[in-house]
Amino acid sequence: MAKKAFVTGIAGFVGSHLAELLLSKGFEVYGLVRPRTRRDYIEPIMNKLHLDDADILDSHSLYATISRIKPDYIFHLAAQSYVPTSWISPSVTLEANIVGSANLFEAVKQTGIDPVIQIACSSEEYGLVHPDELPIKETNPLRPLSPYAVSKLAMDYLGYQYFQSYKVRIVRTRGFNHTGPRRGDTFAESTFAKQIALIEKKKQE
Repeated sequence: MAKKAFVTGIAGFVGSHLAELLLSKGFEVYGLVRPRTRRDYIEPIMNKLHLDDADILDSHSLYATISRIKPDYIFHLAAQSYVPTSWISPSVTLEANIVGSANLFEAVKQTGIDPVIQIACSSEEYGLVHPDELPIKETNPLRPLSPYAVSKLAMDYLGYQYFQSYKVRIVRTRGFNHTGPRRGDTFAESTFAKQIALIEKKKQE
């Protein structure tokens, strides 16, 4: 019987690539998609996915979804993930990344299932890094420098607390910058790649 993987933020840059990988590995893939979110990235594989329209901030819908699916693995990618936006809307960022994560952890705890949960924390948590601390180690002090970084640090520690208090199997990962196809052109690398492609097609000088 195929293992079940549940991906929050499945319609995004990382989520869509992860969904493709999980399908290729034989997983039954479920995903959470916020209403009105564009689904272009997962359009080619939509018929292979089991999708639920719900917001990570809707604790009741999230509990119902987790309770019904009973996933073996959960990949928590749903987030407000753009640092500049966190300066403009800090409360929105904190709510999405902290309260959204708490809702997920609570749903798992309340259903009594025992999945492995990977949470997408961030290298932004390290924040202020002194020259003599390079290269950064996992044990480096955490000195967040933006509301986004603070939100990810809180999520990170919340995952630790749920593991220690309730034995929820949460794996905390602090990803550094990653890029590739489908990454939004609000990010520098994507903008450069788009400009190069347009120049090569002689659509831009």
